[in-house]
Amino acid sequence: MNKLLAITLAFSCLFSQQLCAQQIQLSPSDDLQQALDSSQNGDVITLSPGSYLGNFVISKQITLRSGQDKSAIIDAQGKGHALQLKNAHITIENLTITNWGDDLTEQNSGIYSHDKIDNNKVPGLIIRNNHLIGDGFGIWVNHVDKAKIINNRVKGNLTLRSADRGNGIQVANVTNSHVFKNEISETRDGVYVISSQNNIIEQNTMHHLRYGVHYMYSYDNTVKNNVAYNTRAGYALMSSRRLTITGNKTTDSEDYGFLLNFITQSTFSHNHIKNVWTKPENKVLGRDGKGLFVYNSGYNTIKHNIIDTAEIGIHLTAGSEKVKIFGNSFINNPTQVKYVSNKKQEWSQDNKGNYWSNYLGWDMDNNGIGDTIFEPNDGIDKLVWQYPEMKMIMDSPAILILRWVQRQFPVLKPPGVKDSFPLMSAPQLSAVKTPKIDQVAKQLNSAQSLDNANASLKE
Repeated sequence: MNKLLAITLAFSCLFSQQLCAQQIQLSPSDDLQQALDSSQNGDVITLSPGSYLGNFVISKQITLRSGQDKSAIIDAQGKGHALQLKNAHITIENLTITNWGDDLTEQNSGIYSHDKIDNNKVPGLIIRNNHLIGDGFGIWVNHVDKAKIINNRVKGNLTLRSADRGNGIQVANVTNSHVFKNEISETRDGVYVISSQNNIIEQNTMHHLRYGVHYMYSYDNTVKNNVAYNTRAGYALMSSRRLTITGNKTTDSEDYGFLLNFITQSTFSHNHIKNVWTKPENKVLGRDGKGLFVYNSGYNTIKHNIIDTAEIGIHLTAGSEKVKIFGNSFINNPTQVKYVSNKKQEWSQDNKGNYWSNYLGWDMDNNGIGDTIFEPNDGIDKLVWQYPEMKMIMDSPAILILRWVQRQFPVLKPPGVKDSFPLMSAPQLSAVKTPKIDQVAKQLNSAQSLDNANASLKE
């Protein structure tokens, strides 16, 4: 019976390498690259504590891992990629990866996956529970489908200029993937997404960076429940459409909480922006911290967000029209709205507008809606935007008289923003539900598209 079983297994190995997968244990004195080359699909290579020096290429569908303490160290010795992935269904977990190259032109990365397989995207990469410290890019995935980048910690080098550092996690030409619960600091940007569709960027923490999340030319993505702090911009979203941006937080940004540049057909909801203020030593004319900067972006919905203590609460310019803005709270912003356009905009929906901490109207019928329209800007504001030198005379009698004349003769008032139904108190924003990781992972592993996962997240 045992002989028959052995013959059956040997015969099966001809058709399925997975049945012959091995558990391989290596120590630093072993030749790791030779073990990677001689491994078979499905093998699990576990590294004992210690340093493994070199630039390693993985060309089989294997798992490379260390213990939970991440005591196995991949040290690239200051050049190239530490780990280069050249196949599908590779898992990298529990490793410490350090000291890879700093040549950004060559895309030097701690973990690098770039090549297609038979001209198709590489499916099924799993990169989880790793600790990466280096000068170049942390994790770079390109032409990948159904990747899971989960619970990694990526740290850059603050002694380098921001422009000379790589991004923490670079996602390019990637579909149906999940970037979840990573921590990125001291790189250039935290999570950089370009030309990618149907992905979820969720519950990541990003700090001491240029941009926390940076989007370029990407569609149908969800950015949810992330935290960014100590950045130039918490979230820089550019040239993309059909994004769902919800439940994110950004604090202590210098230039922007959210930067929206040529964003269309997208929804921004339940985000919390606090303390966006340009440092005094970096102050120049026209550089002010903006909670929301909306540039050349139309056909979007901005609802149920909190913008608290920004030099400018929201700045719309360059054709940013057809935008629905309601249910937001604008709190303690010296300039609540800067709107550069000659068209009128109504910022309310279904007889409910936004909360403005500087609204001085009243509510005689006690329905929670102000009885007078709130207009955050007038003609004087627009003159100041055109001629910043006017700030020196803002409290002069001449300016006060001009404001009074505008109020008495509305025909002199230029087109701008008005909220016909201002809220008397800041609305309580309900928490955004977050699916458990195993639920999302199950969806990602199924034959269904991540469209279904995205749909569930938007409920």
